[in-house]
Amino acid sequence: MSGSNSYRLRCSLAAHEMDVRGLAAAAFPDGAFVSVSRDRTARVWVPNPSEIQAFTEMHCMNGHSNFVSCVCIIAPNETYPRGLIATGGHDNNICVFSLDRPDPLFTLEGHKNTVCTLSAGKFGTILSGSWDTTAKVWLGEKCLMTLQGHSAAVWAVVILPEQGLMLSGSADKTIKLWKAGRCEKTYTGHEDCVRGLAVINEGEFFSCSNDASIRRWMVTGECVQVYYGHTNYIYSLAVFPNGQDFISTGEDRTLRVWRKGECSQTIRLPAQSVWCCCILPDGDIAVGASDGVIRVFTEIEERVASAQDLQAFEDELSKAIIDPKTGDLGDIKIEDLPGREHLDEPGNRDGQTRLIKEGSNVEAYQWSVSDGRWVKIGDVVGGSSQQNSKQVMYEGKEYDFVFSIDVNEGGPALKLPYNVADDPWLTAHNFLEKNDLSPMFLDQVANFIIENTKGHTLGPAPASAADPFTGAGRYIPGSGGGDQGFGADPFTGAGRYIPGSESTGTVSSGGADPFTGGSAYSSSAPKATTNIFFPNTDGVMFEQANTTQILGKLRELNNSAPEDRKLSDAALDCLEKLLLLVAEQKSHEQPTAEQISVLWRTSHWPEDIVFPVLDILRLAVRHPEVNAQLCGGTEGASLCNLLLGLMSLEGRPANQMLALRTLCNCFSGSHGRALLLGQRDAVLSRAGDLRVVSNKNIHVALATLVLNYAGRLYGQPTEIEAKAQCLSVASTALEVVQDREAIFRLLVALGTTVAGDGTAKDLARSLGVNSQISKYARVSDPAKVGECCRLVLDELQ
Repeated sequence: MSGSNSYRLRCSLAAHEMDVRGLAAAAFPDGAFVSVSRDRTARVWVPNPSEIQAFTEMHCMNGHSNFVSCVCIIAPNETYPRGLIATGGHDNNICVFSLDRPDPLFTLEGHKNTVCTLSAGKFGTILSGSWDTTAKVWLGEKCLMTLQGHSAAVWAVVILPEQGLMLSGSADKTIKLWKAGRCEKTYTGHEDCVRGLAVINEGEFFSCSNDASIRRWMVTGECVQVYYGHTNYIYSLAVFPNGQDFISTGEDRTLRVWRKGECSQTIRLPAQSVWCCCILPDGDIAVGASDGVIRVFTEIEERVASAQDLQAFEDELSKAIIDPKTGDLGDIKIEDLPGREHLDEPGNRDGQTRLIKEGSNVEAYQWSVSDGRWVKIGDVVGGSSQQNSKQVMYEGKEYDFVFSIDVNEGGPALKLPYNVADDPWLTAHNFLEKNDLSPMFLDQVANFIIENTKGHTLGPAPASAADPFTGAGRYIPGSGGGDQGFGADPFTGAGRYIPGSESTGTVSSGGADPFTGGSAYSSSAPKATTNIFFPNTDGVMFEQANTTQILGKLRELNNSAPEDRKLSDAALDCLEKLLLLVAEQKSHEQPTAEQISVLWRTSHWPEDIVFPVLDILRLAVRHPEVNAQLCGGTEGASLCNLLLGLMSLEGRPANQMLALRTLCNCFSGSHGRALLLGQRDAVLSRAGDLRVVSNKNIHVALATLVLNYAGRLYGQPTEIEAKAQCLSVASTALEVVQDREAIFRLLVALGTTVAGDGTAKDLARSLGVNSQISKYARVSDPAKVGECCRLVLDELQ
């Protein structure tokens, strides 16, 4: 990008019938871009080969039943070498189009309100943001994960180039960083809705806001610079290829070009809202505005519009009506303004504004460095001496305005009363609620109020007026874990029976390999030539136990149990027989209904004494009869709820670990497998939360649970949402887990999840799994960690 030239009009494209809300440079053809509009269409524009300044509409796409509000381009792949176009709209849907047909290839449904922002990542992933306060990650025709954490509309999303990181900006004034479906960081600093995000590089990004500021952030959390220049809401940003210079547009009718941290050029447009912008491959700038026109600006002299078109643009600009409270003109007293002679003096910076008095009117001019003259940008109305004192009565109250809103063809018009001191967004919100209208009309009604009250001073909203998106007064320009582990055994005080001390499900790391039973994993072992690690579809169970210690602790704690929970000798004998029966599983004797009933009843003991019962439960669910009785039907849901309750972050580590191990062992029977696949979302979500508990036995159990899920999902490419959750939980766990056995099992889980599934591999790459696990490729103690890691990396090449 040249730093010496100014941008000038290249062409105006007036093909849309309503506001242009989104723009994106297309992957094909060369120099093309896509626009979307409230007229419900998306259009592809290509350079006109016979007229260097012009663009021609190549393709029009229809698929939405309401306004289209955003667009992004999905990069070309083998199936779609020209790439795809994704659009989001007020019908809550995302439509995905190819360049060779006007209707969508497919539609993504799942959001519960307007889809207002989209971003495409590597390998075909799409990130969407919505007024329903969520962001969603999509791959193909599936929603892989929902990002929940914002408390208001998600206005902006973007996928960062590396590490599987994603950003979302919201009307709750915050920006959130997401990795593998979990919020890693929240950025605060903006004082109003965050409306736009733009990537600078792997470690930095820009944000813009209704607070009229642009902020530059480090991904690590620091805000390193704040840029001021706009005088009203800022809606969009785009960064030049040099990664330093950028452009912005907003509600102050301007496109601003920023070079070296300074606003170097201000281009005013004859439309109040400049909704969107994008930088084209040739360095030109396209902007879309509320007048339905796309305008392209260029630095290249050969592409500048003809003198006739430049004059037409200037004439259109000069006829604009400017409200001093929505522009940057300040309060106006006509009697104090100079006359036309004031324009004989040159300006001292591009975009400088000067007001003059012409008879009883006020005219606004802007200094153009490229032309070396003052250019009229409009007539100003609504100075401080022009207050409208005429009031309108409606329902017994006086208002500055009472609008008639026609929402149904042929139906009666609805009345919308409004005072200039009111907040137009809150007024619109209340109007929609009162008349039971869809919130998708909020923008339309609010902008109708703003457009139709120009010329009247909009004072600060009353203190009680809360913005419906942010919960705060709307911005009006010019108005004022420590570690947690076992330590000494808190349950026995004697160090005799410590749940989990006997086994990690197999011989511990450094002994026999849990999956082969051999001991070939010494540090001197050669690199594996065949993959003996994954896919692992057999599952891993926690089978070893010291029955003598378990029974001793059970009898000891029964003596201190509450009277109404204390077991009789007969009940204790039931549990003892059941434990001995299920511990070895060699007997042909079957557990009795009474034994299973006592086990289930005792599993609801108080949390401080229940752990030996959970150890019996952990062993018992491996038996086909117990698995069928406790995991089938309504009993299965009750078992799941019991274990999830014990796994809460506030719970006891021993109970958390034993609950995880019980879930792992449920996979040994068909009823348990069916139960856990049906409860997958809740189980893996709660289990994933336990990664923050600093306890290696919990980490090994968590890794085993993910591995067992991955094994059941192997060979089922349609289960991409479930595989996405496995990838997410494994990826986030690897960030904190230190135990090598847990790391190994998580690597096996990753390998099993992606093996033989191209879509799962693409998702893993987009989540940054490659770079996350690469450090384990050099681990030699135990060697199985490094070997398994290298095989997973090979899968993801």
